[in-house]
Amino acid sequence: MQESTQDGSLKTKHSATKTLKRQIVLDTETTGINPKEGHRIIEIGCVELVDRKLTGNTFHTYVNPMREVEQEAIGVHGITNEFLADKPLFKDVAEGFIDFIKGAELIIHNAPFDVGFMDHEFAKVGTHLAKTEQICSVLDTLVMARRMRPGQKNNLDALCRFYNVDNSHRTHHGALLDAEILSDVYLYMTGGQTSLSLNANNDKANNDGFETVKRLKQKPSLKIIRATADDIAKEQAIFIK
Repeated sequence: MQESTQDGSLKTKHSATKTLKRQIVLDTETTGINPKEGHRIIEIGCVELVDRKLTGNTFHTYVNPMREVEQEAIGVHGITNEFLADKPLFKDVAEGFIDFIKGAELIIHNAPFDVGFMDHEFAKVGTHLAKTEQICSVLDTLVMARRMRPGQKNNLDALCRFYNVDNSHRTHHGALLDAEILSDVYLYMTGGQTSLSLNANNDKANNDGFETVKRLKQKPSLKIIRATADDIAKEQAIFIK
């Protein structure tokens, strides 16, 4: 980059290029629990963070699993076999999905579950598709939560209660909705959301007419739990011993 000096000559202005960290908060819904038993992905939801800012970019699709969804699973996510009948196959959405997550850090709650299904789907498409770990890195927020809150319930609902994240609009699990909620939880877990930067043209999500995600305009302050006099006395007794 060049700029003019007072005498009209040009000088070169050097600026440092900052590498932006791109993270994708991801969730999936499936026909059942175990891909080794033939269960498949039926919904993928992804939310993009760049340098801890929500960009508004999402990837969302439903998938025809070419098999029946178990009734127990339908009770969890509410996605029926009839709804999935005209949806694309995984092989038809795989390349777009990979392009969206490639090179990013995936943020997943209970990552082995989702990654196991993703690897299973990649393998079924063909050998030209790599495993998840070869496409991007993975951060498991369940592992983080267990380290931060040992002995506590650390599912997504419990973390929403702990960090005062409003999930009252969720009547069923949904991949995109849960990814949106997890993005809030993750930012609280790691120091709070710095800002929200929504793209003016946010038409990348394919919602298929399903539930619209609502963003909170303002986040409530974190709950502060102070030690009681009894707590302080017990801690002092421990150190005395």
